[in-house]
Amino acid sequence: MTRRHNAATEQHTALREALHARLRGEVRFGAAERTVYSHDASNYRQLPAGVVKPADLDDVRAAVALCREHGVPLVARGAGTSIGGQAIGPGALVMDFRRHLDRVLEIDPDRRTARVEPGAVLDTLRAAARPHGLTFGPDPSTHSRCTIGGMIGNDSCGSHSLAWGRTSDTVESLDLLLADGTELTVGGPTTPEQRARLRSRPGRVGALHRDLQDLAAGHLALLRQGFPTLPRRGSGYALDALLPERGHDLARALTGTEGTCAVLLGATVRLTPAPAARALVVAGYPDETAAADAVPALLPYRPLTMEGMGADLIAALQAAGRRPPALDRLPAGQAWLFMEVGADTPAEAEESARALAAAVRGEQRTAAVRVVADPAEQRQLWAVREAGAGIVTRLPGGAEAWPGWEDSAVPPERLGSYLRGLRALLTNHQLKGVPYGHFGEGCVHLRIDFALARPEGRASFRRFLEEAADLAVAHGGSLSGEHGDGQARAELLPRMYPPELIALFRRFKQIWDPENLLNPGNLVDPRPLDADLRLAGLPDRRLPLVFPYAADDGSLAKAVHRCVGVAKCLDTSTGVMCPSYMVTGEERHSTRGRARLLAEMLRGDAVPDGWRSREVHEALDLCLACKGCAGECPVQVDMATYKAEFLHHHYRRRIRPAAHYALGWLPLWLRIAGRAPGAVNRVGRSPALSAALKRLAGIAPERPLPPLPAETFTRWFRRHRAQHPADPGAPRLLLWPDTFSDRLEPHIPRAAVTVLEQLGYAVEIPDRPVCCGLTWISTGQLTTARRVLRRTVGTLPPDIPVVGLEPSCTTALRDELPALLGSDAARSLAGRVATFAETVDRHAAALPARPGSAITQVHCHQHAALGTEADRRVTARLGLDNRHLDSGCCGLAGNFGYERGHYEVSRAAAERVLLPEVRAADPDTLVLADGFSCRTQIAQLADGRRALHLAEVLAEALAAAPRDGGPTG
Repeated sequence: MTRRHNAATEQHTALREALHARLRGEVRFGAAERTVYSHDASNYRQLPAGVVKPADLDDVRAAVALCREHGVPLVARGAGTSIGGQAIGPGALVMDFRRHLDRVLEIDPDRRTARVEPGAVLDTLRAAARPHGLTFGPDPSTHSRCTIGGMIGNDSCGSHSLAWGRTSDTVESLDLLLADGTELTVGGPTTPEQRARLRSRPGRVGALHRDLQDLAAGHLALLRQGFPTLPRRGSGYALDALLPERGHDLARALTGTEGTCAVLLGATVRLTPAPAARALVVAGYPDETAAADAVPALLPYRPLTMEGMGADLIAALQAAGRRPPALDRLPAGQAWLFMEVGADTPAEAEESARALAAAVRGEQRTAAVRVVADPAEQRQLWAVREAGAGIVTRLPGGAEAWPGWEDSAVPPERLGSYLRGLRALLTNHQLKGVPYGHFGEGCVHLRIDFALARPEGRASFRRFLEEAADLAVAHGGSLSGEHGDGQARAELLPRMYPPELIALFRRFKQIWDPENLLNPGNLVDPRPLDADLRLAGLPDRRLPLVFPYAADDGSLAKAVHRCVGVAKCLDTSTGVMCPSYMVTGEERHSTRGRARLLAEMLRGDAVPDGWRSREVHEALDLCLACKGCAGECPVQVDMATYKAEFLHHHYRRRIRPAAHYALGWLPLWLRIAGRAPGAVNRVGRSPALSAALKRLAGIAPERPLPPLPAETFTRWFRRHRAQHPADPGAPRLLLWPDTFSDRLEPHIPRAAVTVLEQLGYAVEIPDRPVCCGLTWISTGQLTTARRVLRRTVGTLPPDIPVVGLEPSCTTALRDELPALLGSDAARSLAGRVATFAETVDRHAAALPARPGSAITQVHCHQHAALGTEADRRVTARLGLDNRHLDSGCCGLAGNFGYERGHYEVSRAAAERVLLPEVRAADPDTLVLADGFSCRTQIAQLADGRRALHLAEVLAEALAAAPRDGGPTG
């Protein structure tokens, strides 16, 4: 074993050196990169030899040649969202196409085609086609990050394939590189004369065409009879595309081969006209099998989609704490069909929808039906389906659910019977899952609570998959309906296909890749379906942790394994998650990459240094702790918490970076500095002294030191209260004097006091210094944070509502405070905390008009944990035409943007959307930002623009409004 390991190490070292010498792109063989590319969205873990990110096609050619020379297998990878394990390979070189080969090269609106590079993201293609009234038909749920190359590899489908087909239905031609260096382009159906010319070509290309044509000609009966007929057959090689009556369609035969036959260099795909108007029909049924049984009679109405889901999907959604507003608008029932129709005009779309709704009622009079023509309401209802599908990795009872039998498909007319059998099979194996899917095409998605960490659970996993495969085949179905086979299902292909056809699959692979260099172990000669499971081999020990991880049974390992690889964090087009990845584009800086690294740290193999791991520290160093993942990740991975936990243990009994002492203890230093603000400000204005102070404190030299006010808010408030006693009959309210507002921007809490008193409150503040502990938490100084929080809880009076002005501090009081202390007093305090907007929103009728335009930068913690509904209602009541920016994190993120070494990433995050939007805003447009970090970033980098807290806007509006009466408490 040692000799074999040493030989492999030498082989990989030689390959790495050769790649460094030949490639212009990135070559990564370090532990961090190997770790984050050892997973995709499947159950499997396979450490690669290394990773390359080719800069151009010449890099691709060189990498393939060097893999062949050194005998190292190659795995081509897009977004790594494959559920069957197709995007990983043990000891392989993983080639990531996303970084550079990601362009849409041409849109031809007349021919309705597009030429793309393999790493082009689906949404990028759709955006390029949209101005021409066109779209790319297949639309899997990962559309914001999946690549066209990956879609061709897996023959992806999505919800609209009922109308627009699968990826294989769109491919016009493929530009290919074979493992031996041969390049060729293959297209769709050909005539006998064209095939004869292809056979006669010289060299490897002609030999390949002769072998493929002879393979088909010698087995015509088998190819005609060996494949089931159904719309979603995604298993095995599509060798029936080689039949003469189908034109010997090589492009179709190669689509869905999972990178096992050739490397894709580029593709030409067909586009489809996008309907100008759509309408939605939602039908409720007594159960999912009733919904499935209704499908065949409704297909003749040619809906664009026919998606099915049951009440247990809604239960899973509600168990995750999410309740989309449209949930109450679902028609009565325990299962639903979502059916979309399209037309040239809204009136025509609604007419088609009503005809479809009438057909539903005609087929099953007990069905409740809704026709939705309003586009906004359609989006809200679709959000119910999409949100539910995104969280079924956790079942309503909290159990983890895993892929494996993820996307089987049967003929639609047999779907009801298949679902009944599948439910019975789950019951027999004492397993649970939530079926849903593309009912119009008989495709069922299902994640199941397999106990993959235990030997008996893995044995049950195998037995269930074998019996489920037999059930699907008995119904004339396919093991896979859209995600491909990979390691998850390829071993089961002999249950679906006769031995002669399995032998043809092997021969097809050999024709293209005789040395088995490309993605070995998938489809042909597969690795066992229960080998390489990522939960197997995890150490069975409990670590002493600070955070409780209550939703994960107190286990950090279980928490980080929430990440199942669907890669929403790789979507750089919208949202907060993940700001550092949006800047660097490095997988290890994504939420998924960091979760993988933490999981490997806990496993101890590839990342063996435990809490002292340099690889994990480097990846987490650029985590802004923005909490975007806690709000946007479908499975609520909370990297900010994991980072704080890691830093706590990483620096335990060790010297910390200077910034941890300077910025982590900022509340203390500001309290001391507040005794002599003039002297401190003189230091800040002195270039030499401030530079020396920043070097000593580990602060980025590019950042100016914030000036201190002459008087803190708490001092002003005590003087104010002495002069203006509170009304003893007014409702009491405690305004939280966070460090940033109190010590750096006291005008904001002063404005808040003005507003709250005019609304009739008796405003109070704590009689001693308090702190939410945020700066200690974000730097991982959790022992100190607990001590600070205990003092805070002991200081505050019981039962009085608390209003927070700073979103990060408010979030800390609501979330981190009860998590770190776990006491009834802490939970009571957390339950009494409200945002300023939530408090003001209760008095909307008392607010004056303040018309105008505004843009709002939402603080990340507010986006993730607090919500913006109240803020939106308040600004609407003021009459502001307010647009919430889709700008993500401002990039400063508390201490992050002030720490030395973070400035470039911090600024780049802001320059992505926020700063251009602020600079472009009309001078009369208000810039709203309740977060201190957001306001600071704008003040320092937005060319003199100033952002306002909502309290400032309300105070100004109240001051300008005529006073008709007294307070409205």
